[in-house]
Amino acid sequence: MTANAARTDPTAVGALVAERLAQALRCVTVSAEDPADDDPEFTRLGEHLERSFPLVHAELELERFGHSRLYRWAGTEPDRVSAILLAHQDVVPVGDPPRWTHPPFAGVVDDEFIWGRGAIDDKSRLMAILEAVESALAAGIRPEHTIYLAFGHDEEVFGDQGAVQMARRLRDAGVRADLLLDEGGVITEGVADGVDLPVASIMLGEKGYATVRLSVSEVGGHSSMPGRQTAVGRIARAVSRVQDHPMPLRLIPLVSDMLARLRHVMPDSRRRLLGLAGLAAPVITRVMAATPQTEALVRTTTAPTVIRGGVKANVLPQQAEALVNFRILPGDSVTSVLAHCRKVVRDAGVRIELVGMSSEPTRPATPGAGFELIARLAEAVVPGIAVTTGIVPGATDARHYDDLATARCNFAPIILTQADLATIHGTDERISLVNYARLIEFNRRLIDHFAHASTTVPPQTSGADT
Repeated sequence: MTANAARTDPTAVGALVAERLAQALRCVTVSAEDPADDDPEFTRLGEHLERSFPLVHAELELERFGHSRLYRWAGTEPDRVSAILLAHQDVVPVGDPPRWTHPPFAGVVDDEFIWGRGAIDDKSRLMAILEAVESALAAGIRPEHTIYLAFGHDEEVFGDQGAVQMARRLRDAGVRADLLLDEGGVITEGVADGVDLPVASIMLGEKGYATVRLSVSEVGGHSSMPGRQTAVGRIARAVSRVQDHPMPLRLIPLVSDMLARLRHVMPDSRRRLLGLAGLAAPVITRVMAATPQTEALVRTTTAPTVIRGGVKANVLPQQAEALVNFRILPGDSVTSVLAHCRKVVRDAGVRIELVGMSSEPTRPATPGAGFELIARLAEAVVPGIAVTTGIVPGATDARHYDDLATARCNFAPIILTQADLATIHGTDERISLVNYARLIEFNRRLIDHFAHASTTVPPQTSGADT
């Protein structure tokens, strides 16, 4: 029996609970670069939340930032803050709806899954937090210290109107929480090479983000009399140089810690290699660079994603451009990415510039009591897992709140295979009833901890980013 089919009774998610998530998935809250204040789908989702969780909306304070929602659950000692729990309401567009088993916004519930865009990223998290808070309120539970719930509406387009505004509001109020918790880490099965147990990766930081535009301008003319190189050829050569000369491999302390925590469940050969980690770092990074999933942990990744140029087969193009996306490892920076591009392109005629949003990598934290709390709850909800640290390869709303908590974790206790991971931003996104039960139970246990804890989570210390 696989981990996805075991450990938690799927009947723990009743029909009404599953249907509440399904209704949220039917709201077509696709994020836009310029989110509209009157988007009816976000309004419909907000109304659904208020109908579904009456105690939450009767007892918690709610402040809106456009369609983003910031809830304050006052504790018995309201000036102290235990946690800021993050989730987002928006989803990415669907590229090819006919390929889906069920229509992406139909919110179909069957015997095993709840289907739809946002089922994993990130409406299940949003709904699970609210399910947990509603049940705690029904049981008369109140946290010892205040808890904030921050649900953005534009995370997929970098959070400027949602998370940025809510974080500013908390900053202005002088909020300093013990724990910040967001999406990013999960429990993977069959993904870590040579590890038989499901691996829970509790992320303690995230990579930076930058998109670089390479562009050229030429005179143009008739294709029967080309020069040595057209604008398209020149931009293609620049893209090739950037892709063929990636930024260097590096083993950062957080990834070393991640590997050390997994060493005891690895095959003997890997165990011996990790035992020499200080001497064998170059070998370890080369091994990790063999697959895209692990290469992202040991270098700033380079991904050419868009190329444009030309208007007709017999016309020399006057302009051509390409976009290259970088996910930046701690220790590198947006500035160093630009410098690297200029160095490897080696063509003064190619303009190299940043476009759109960019962010620096966060400074990874060393594991502390916040990490231990999340690890302990994960093991309670999903026994028999291997727990480790990690770094989020993408960008989350958590980066906007980084200075507002002493401990920061990105994690959800759901078990995903490689095929499941491919559905996130892809085709047939869905969450199993088993996983949704785990997610609700985890959040309820977290709330119970804050209700009964007599001490707060001690601060995490920042680790080196080299």
